[in-house]
Amino acid sequence: MRCLSCTEKYDVAGTCKECYEELNETEEELKSEIDDLRAKVAFLRFWSPLDHHYPGRPIVPGFTDVALVASSDEPSAGPAVPVPAHKALLVSRSPVFRAMLENEMEESRTGTIKIGDVSYDALRAFVNYLYTAEACLDEQLACDLLVLAEKYQVKHLKTYCEKFLVSKLNWDSSIMSYAFAHQHNAKLMLDSALSLITDNMDKLTTKAEYVDLVEKDPRLVVEIYEAYLSKQVNTAAHKDSSPGL
Repeated sequence: MRCLSCTEKYDVAGTCKECYEELNETEEELKSEIDDLRAKVAFLRFWSPLDHHYPGRPIVPGFTDVALVASSDEPSAGPAVPVPAHKALLVSRSPVFRAMLENEMEESRTGTIKIGDVSYDALRAFVNYLYTAEACLDEQLACDLLVLAEKYQVKHLKTYCEKFLVSKLNWDSSIMSYAFAHQHNAKLMLDSALSLITDNMDKLTTKAEYVDLVEKDPRLVVEIYEAYLSKQVNTAAHKDSSPGL
């Protein structure tokens, strides 16, 4: 028999003793490195003022020096609940927040940053992600956070949301996803949705979402058809060049 690792001959099938011991040592070293990295991440992680917030209890500021508010133009919306944060954290996470808070802008003077067209829950999840790099996503929250991540140039969060949304893509939702991705410069999502659309053109052109897109943004429809025709040409060329045809 030969060892599966070093290919040297030995008596028993599988891995020889020397390679087995070496693999165990490597595995232990990797586990140790992973534990060290986890400890460093835990040490470097910012404490979030939202960590101990529960429904029905007030948020404890915890030396925070700025508040983010989900503002609304609706007078019936009621008073907005502020989301506390630390200026140093916002500045380190977002160049947009840095520009706001390092210059003599209203947000720097008042200590309040108003953010429109966002729900309190989405804003709270956004701020919490800036501290923890964690979010419990569903499709709606992923869309909301992607919009915020693009607006405030938080690239890590945008990529995180985009990958989640791509994992949830299906042909039925591909047109709306394509339009959303195009609006917010989400290239990975854009390419994935476009691929689904061009693979299912016969079914999708009869859907209400497609008709709406034709009326609202015909430019996108042109791009879809260009991609579809290009795929058709490439498929035909590949068939023509295949041997035996």
